[in-house]
Amino acid sequence: MRVERSYRGISERLARHYLTNLGGRVRDADDGGDAQQPAVVADDWRATLSSEKVGVGPSLTLTEVTVVFEGDEAVLDDLVARFSRKAMRAGG
Repeated sequence: MRVERSYRGISERLARHYLTNLGGRVRDADDGGDAQQPAVVADDWRATLSSEKVGVGPSLTLTEVTVVFEGDEAVLDDLVARFSRKAMRAGG
């Protein structure tokens, strides 16, 4: 299963930190992963992250991080919900 979610007001660094707190480990070029798109992986799920600046109103921009979760449906239901709760409180 594949689930894609976007979160505003959170950095990729903080998103990776939250995912490692949820049981993953960062897999980047130093760990045999993709240098252009590092991922956080666990035994039964994988999450890739990307980010971009988005405009909010005439003069404000925020970082929007997109996380693509991949894994078994039962695992992702819980993982996405737990990650989303962490990401929602990041700005405050």
